[in-house]
Amino acid sequence: MEYVTLANGVKMPQLGYGVYQVTREECERCVSDALAAGYRHIDTAQSYFNEEEVGNAIQKSGIPREQIFITTKVWIEHYGHDECRKSVLESMRKLQVDYIDLVLLHQPFSDYYGAWRALEELYAEGKLRAIGVSNFLPDRLVDLCSFSRIKPMVNQVETHPHNQQKAAHEWMKKYGVAHEAWAPFGEGRGGLFTDPVLTKIGAKYGKTTAQVMLRWHLQRGIIVIPKSVRKERMEENFDVFDFSLTDEDMQEIAALDKGQSSFFSHTDPATVEMFVRMVEERRGKSSDTAKKDW
Repeated sequence: MEYVTLANGVKMPQLGYGVYQVTREECERCVSDALAAGYRHIDTAQSYFNEEEVGNAIQKSGIPREQIFITTKVWIEHYGHDECRKSVLESMRKLQVDYIDLVLLHQPFSDYYGAWRALEELYAEGKLRAIGVSNFLPDRLVDLCSFSRIKPMVNQVETHPHNQQKAAHEWMKKYGVAHEAWAPFGEGRGGLFTDPVLTKIGAKYGKTTAQVMLRWHLQRGIIVIPKSVRKERMEENFDVFDFSLTDEDMQEIAALDKGQSSFFSHTDPATVEMFVRMVEERRGKSSDTAKKDW
């Protein structure tokens, strides 16, 4: 395993297993399979609704807690100091742990400053080993780094060969923030899994295009959290430490950059409205559930 050392000295496994869009029904089995395959970094979030299943798998694995790096993320409806603090303590309960290795603010909207103060507080108390953000574009990241007591240690953003985040990567380096990729394969959009450049490079090393993409991320110093529900694919994704790409390979992949999101833009007002609707819908469902429980 290769590691990234965060600004506070904490070592974070550079390759992890992500459980975005893994259903609650299969999440425990998937995390168990990932741990059996050798993964020691598991990435979840409050908004994935599978923290409890992640916790169950980790508890049943028999692997010492200190050997597993756990990341979760605070969702927008829990922003603000008090709500954020309460939600992180609830995540700890669901994960069945007395500390979390890394907690991120999931989106750069609503009262993320109040939420950040809560993370700083929980970090000072030793309940969190590291704190960071997700989906923060350079302007918001620099803002938070400049006006906070503790700078974010990680920024998890969409990163793959079609959206390489080259400028954002340099800003993260300037402020000592580790770059983490979500959607490291771009979910295969734009034909990434069959791209001729990636296919040619993979053939040279006897590797798949997915393995080439993961190796490319690792050599850029980026943390990656590929997701799969198939054990054989988890094992394939983990088998990327026995080869290295040449400078020429890296340059060829760099030329694939389209410089734009394959999903949506966080600077688009319609995207902000989409997240607002998500929060409102979830609050409505929570209210309905509370009425039924009552």
